[in-house]
Amino acid sequence: MATLRRGAAYLSFLRSSARVLFSCRKSAVQKPGRWTNVLYTSITSLTVAGGLCAVPFKQVDNLSHDSLIRRAASLVTDSSSTFLSQTTLALIDAITEYSKAVHTLIALQRRYLTSLGKLSPAEEDSIWQVIIGQRAKVNDRQDECKRFESTWVSAVKMCETAAEAAYTSGAEHASVTMRTNIQVALSQVDEAQKLSLDADKKLAETKVMEIERMAQYAASLQNNDEEEVPEAYLRED
Repeated sequence: MATLRRGAAYLSFLRSSARVLFSCRKSAVQKPGRWTNVLYTSITSLTVAGGLCAVPFKQVDNLSHDSLIRRAASLVTDSSSTFLSQTTLALIDAITEYSKAVHTLIALQRRYLTSLGKLSPAEEDSIWQVIIGQRAKVNDRQDECKRFESTWVSAVKMCETAAEAAYTSGAEHASVTMRTNIQVALSQVDEAQKLSLDADKKLAETKVMEIERMAQYAASLQNNDEEEVPEAYLRED
């Protein structure tokens, strides 16, 4: 008899559970919010009763302030390195273009000097227009170099600060890498600036040559004018 009573109670429990679930499902179609509340209540009850709905979430290890600071310092050095590499590339390209423009100007000026007295007025004017245009291009390239150099200097200072911050925070590897990147950037820019200085030196030499050649040419013209003056005009009365 006891077995029959337990079976009847179990059957009654199943029937009542089915009615509850059916009722909740019907209500959920009309009021989703209510179904959510019922479901949440049911899960809470089951969790309290037997822990059946406990979800085994993987917990993240707690990070200390020092660890978080080191990670942040590494991120700063990475972004600073990117900024430095981009500004270094831009500056080197600008210096290279400036050097090319200067050498082109030198070639034009020397070509003109070797052609003095051999060109027609129209040809001479044409060459001068090209020279003037090239000088303007040199000035533009020089302004570009100054602009990129200013940004590059700021990038170097930022990287030095980032390297120091990384070192003091305990991120020694990031600090060493940052300082290595700074040295590489300084070396690359220094090599490019040597080419620029060499071009400036040759341009100055060409300028001196131009002054001397123009003075000689003017003197030769004056001598020719004097030779063409009739002797009668040179004699004193």
